[in-house]
Amino acid sequence: MTFRLGVDVGGTFTDILLINEQTGETHRYKTSSTQQDQSIGVLHGVEQACLAAGVAPSEVREILHGTTVATNAILEQKGSRVGLVTTRGFRQILQIGRSFVPGGLAGWIIWPKPEPLADLEDTVEVIERVTTAGTVLTPLDEEDVRIQLGKLKKKGIEALSISLINSYANGDHERRIHEIALEELPGIPISRSSVILPELREYERTLTTVANAYVQGMVSRYVGNLEDKFGAADIDATLSILRSDGGRVSGKIASENPVSLLLSGPAGGVTGAVWAGEQAGFTNLLTFDMGGTSTDVALVQGLAPRIGRETRVGDLTVRATSVDVRTVGAGGGSIAHVPPLTQALRVGPQSAGATPGPASYSRGGTEPTVTDANVVLGYLPAQLAGGEVGLDADAARTAVQVISDATSLDSVEAAAEGIINIVNENIYGALKLVSTQQGFDPRDFSLMAFGGAGPLHANALGILTGAWPVIIPPSPGVLAAYGDATTSLRNESARTLVRPFSELSDSKLADLFEELEASAMETLLEAGLDAADLTVGYSADLRYYGQGFEIPVEVQRNAFNGSGSTGGTGLDALRTSFNTEHERLFAFLLDNEHELVTARVTVNGPRPGVASVTLETGGTDASAAVTGRRNIWIQGQPAEAFIYDRNLLLSGNVVAGPAVITEMDSTTMVLPGHTATVHPQGSLLIRPLDATAKD
Repeated sequence: MTFRLGVDVGGTFTDILLINEQTGETHRYKTSSTQQDQSIGVLHGVEQACLAAGVAPSEVREILHGTTVATNAILEQKGSRVGLVTTRGFRQILQIGRSFVPGGLAGWIIWPKPEPLADLEDTVEVIERVTTAGTVLTPLDEEDVRIQLGKLKKKGIEALSISLINSYANGDHERRIHEIALEELPGIPISRSSVILPELREYERTLTTVANAYVQGMVSRYVGNLEDKFGAADIDATLSILRSDGGRVSGKIASENPVSLLLSGPAGGVTGAVWAGEQAGFTNLLTFDMGGTSTDVALVQGLAPRIGRETRVGDLTVRATSVDVRTVGAGGGSIAHVPPLTQALRVGPQSAGATPGPASYSRGGTEPTVTDANVVLGYLPAQLAGGEVGLDADAARTAVQVISDATSLDSVEAAAEGIINIVNENIYGALKLVSTQQGFDPRDFSLMAFGGAGPLHANALGILTGAWPVIIPPSPGVLAAYGDATTSLRNESARTLVRPFSELSDSKLADLFEELEASAMETLLEAGLDAADLTVGYSADLRYYGQGFEIPVEVQRNAFNGSGSTGGTGLDALRTSFNTEHERLFAFLLDNEHELVTARVTVNGPRPGVASVTLETGGTDASAAVTGRRNIWIQGQPAEAFIYDRNLLLSGNVVAGPAVITEMDSTTMVLPGHTATVHPQGSLLIRPLDATAKD
């Protein structure tokens, strides 16, 4: 027997999923995250998952990991001290930025401008210049380079970034500076913009390269610690890290290009949602992953997550391909409070996290949280995470009573329900960001809810969005780990052109795509994959001539016939795709000529094969799975709900609300007037009683 491990580290819990590659059988484990060193919690979870399954650690063949190490380094400002080398005359490139101030017209008054990741005192200029066409205008002065690097050495920098003007068109000068830096700054990790982001726009390219250098030391140390701990525990498995775009890379590549990992954690959840949606027969999904600290939402169309060209973490926005995930500070640990000035109930974004955690965890927390509200309402069992966390109902009531006392709400139950309603509205607002504000109607999608807290709030979010059915996948609390364990190796290659369509031909683009394809395939072939098993995707960033932004569109490779005609099918396909997307986003088209800015090729390896599990067939009667009854508070009044054990439900069983469905890693709430039907592959499909089933 061989096994694969999916590992997802969240702000509160670390989720472990052990998969038998032959049978598809899974074993789940949740443990508290150890933010001071995530590798401690990961190793503990892996060992406990293997112990519970009766599997020797040596039988684990692969470990696929979604991590927030790079994200936390940015958010907590704990990255390396970075030195920046740029072209003479551009030393203040990070300070000038794009002159963008978030917020309203007077937003600059209250906006604290974030400090650049590379200080001005750690930025040096070198004598060189390349044109946008890639020709050398001013040769590189190597003696000057050594002098400038010497200055950075005296400053005590811990990482070096190199970003020269127009190096996307010709990276020779950056390559030579790298070679000199290896001599002058031995042992210092180096990031080059012509490697990290060989694309147009010097500020974004520089910022992304500096961000890569900023987190590189922490990520490489973490990967090294993890591999050392696995080795000491007799776990001889290949380690892969999930990228922000839902693909995965080896630990070595992740250490070299960590800027591609900034949304590694949320991407795992979306990847797992795609797998679960495919199993249940639903291709268009709104997903929300609600954990202990935050909720991540995304949109999936045709089993393909929406992909963006930017990654945003806190105040930092870098040019790195990622799943289009939006995050809101609404999790099980989000703290409810009543500001004295407004006397209006608020929930989040502050979180109790894993330490001290909600008041009901009895770990020192006293402030009321979303989890405490769910305990007061009777929605949660006495223990979470398979017994890892016990819940103190009295402590939860004491904490939520503070909210009742500070407002006009007449009972602790009313206060708890108010907390739940507000956090649901916060998540609904995030879901609108990826749906209605992008031109999509939520009613055309199904809602996939996962994460430890997601299924508790799923039915209510279905009512708000009108997205039916609401899908609760198998093992929802560890679905992100499932996504980690079922994703494929991926690599990407891109090149900036900035050419109007009148200067392009199908044959030129065909040659360019072929060259980029060979470059993107190289890493995957070195990893031992067969070229015949690789799938290739082609896309381009397009705009109208004179426009200041691009829209990424996909195209089929066979659309380019190589005839050399400017009116060939390939360019026509790009033009049509761009017009369709532009009209969907902005509701108008222009007569301007189209312009190709960047061509991009993405290569994916085969998705790991995991045998699906089919449940035993039963009738609609789910009474055999009832384990008890519980008094709950719902929709402003007390009610009695049946408690179901999800592990005892059979395919075809129908659970009528109000009901609470429990399992090791999550709890599902079915509201009155709704039913949850068990799908043969294990998902729960929640619909209103009067809803027409979707095909």
